[in-house]
Amino acid sequence: QLQASGGGLVQAGDSLRVSCAASGRALSRHAMGWFRQAPGKEREFVAAMRWSVGDTYYADSVKGRFTISRDNAENTLYLQMDSLKPEDTAVYYCALRKYFGPTISIPGAYDYWGQGTLVTVSS
Repeated sequence: QLQASGGGLVQAGDSLRVSCAASGRALSRHAMGWFRQAPGKEREFVAAMRWSVGDTYYADSVKGRFTISRDNAENTLYLQMDSLKPEDTAVYYCALRKYFGPTISIPGAYDYWGQGTLVTVSS
């Protein structure tokens, strides 16, 4: 089970960190990622991490502003969001991919999803 939290209402330029706690029985874990979905839009890739090696990947729209990280002891994935913009407003979802695959930037590549946490950035 994946539980996302930490969303909220912030102003443009502010920072926010969202978290994704994994609980329940141990799962094979090749990668974890963050996606977001704004009203009326499709779910889009934000960032991902290949769990064993720690390699990270970012969408161009967030590169340099967002940082994905993990806490192995707490079994938690984080997304630190800096210099937030109104266009970052969306529901943010965490996801887990069990097994290796070359593509980790599409929603269909993931096996489990959290419930989402709303991030609203006012101008």
